Amino acid sequence: MYQKFEILLCEKNVTAYKVAKETGVSSTTLTEWKKGTYVPKLDKLQKIADYFGVPITYFLEE
Repeated sequence: MYQKFEILLCEKNVTAYKVAKETGVSSTTLTEWKKGTYVPKLDKLQKIADYFGVPITYFLEE
């Protein structure tokens, strides 16, 4: 799931830090997600999906 987030970061040329600041999802959450020690709850995924203009299912599908 985090790999899809990284793809969007590259496509939109933004950093995870910027996404965190603009969505209110903490950078710690994104770091733990990257490490695989945390999976964001649906409300946080929705904020990230809205930021990138993709449906939440983008992150949930394999």
